[in-house]
Amino acid sequence: MDQQTPIKFFSGRASTYLAEKIAHTFGTQLGRTSVYQFSDGEFQPAYDESVRGCTVFIIQSTFPPGDNLMELLMMIDAAKRASADKVVAVIPYFGFARQDRKDRPRASIGAKLVANLLTAAGVDRIMTMDLHADQLQGFFDVPVDHLYASSLFVPYIKSLNLDNLAIAAPDMGGTKRANAYSRFVNASMVICYKLRKKPNVVEEIKAIGDIEGKNVIIVDDMIDTAGTITFAAGMMKSEGAQSIRVVATHAVLSGPAFERIEQSPIDEVIVTDTIPLKRESKKVKVISVADHFADVIDKVYNFKSISDTFIN
Repeated sequence: MDQQTPIKFFSGRASTYLAEKIAHTFGTQLGRTSVYQFSDGEFQPAYDESVRGCTVFIIQSTFPPGDNLMELLMMIDAAKRASADKVVAVIPYFGFARQDRKDRPRASIGAKLVANLLTAAGVDRIMTMDLHADQLQGFFDVPVDHLYASSLFVPYIKSLNLDNLAIAAPDMGGTKRANAYSRFVNASMVICYKLRKKPNVVEEIKAIGDIEGKNVIIVDDMIDTAGTITFAAGMMKSEGAQSIRVVATHAVLSGPAFERIEQSPIDEVIVTDTIPLKRESKKVKVISVADHFADVIDKVYNFKSISDTFIN
């Protein structure tokens, strides 16, 4: 990207709340767009100002409904057809990331399909946060800036000044993340093992590590139905945990998630605003990623290294 190329920020309708904060921190405003809505539900986004020769950053998380993804794809296409120099898709929450392999016969690999669609639309670069699996970066044939919310969560955890701290992974797949957190906050580590018989339903969960008398912080990339974390929290409380907190980047919080959290022994759930909360809860605290994304966008645009932004 040419450093002299003008930069412009735009947002899909689902992420305007976050995009406005990112643009403000960067020192600019969101560009003007409009969406023509057909009577049958079909829609057509368009830019209401010139993007010719510009580096265009389009901010849109791709959580459900699928229109959010489709709108992002169409905005990329529209920018390329309007002669934008470069188009960068800023996807704070990359939807379909859990579909990263064939976990049963004749299943699609949705994450790879979405990566192909973004490439086909003409995207030049992807910027996202806490993918469900790091190797998803390899699904793309364009550069991927993979940011970590640990850059925000670790300082918050340290500010709590908790003694007897333990970092817990809610499942075996989260051990790498939990290990990184435990090193940065100098805490012991606990690993949970869960057995599922069907999606979103945990049948049994056990812990490896010392829990009694510990202030436990469970770390994960997302909370969906909150079944796993509340199940794990109940188990930890029964084993003598002093307090239980959950740190998760993406607040999917679908179905009975809020009710489960509020009725659980969890003291606090800390999430980011990559996805807007469906409703407020006294137990849920939101930390904004806007400043972090604005900082990385500035570095990328000015050809600076972003390595110093990583705590992982």
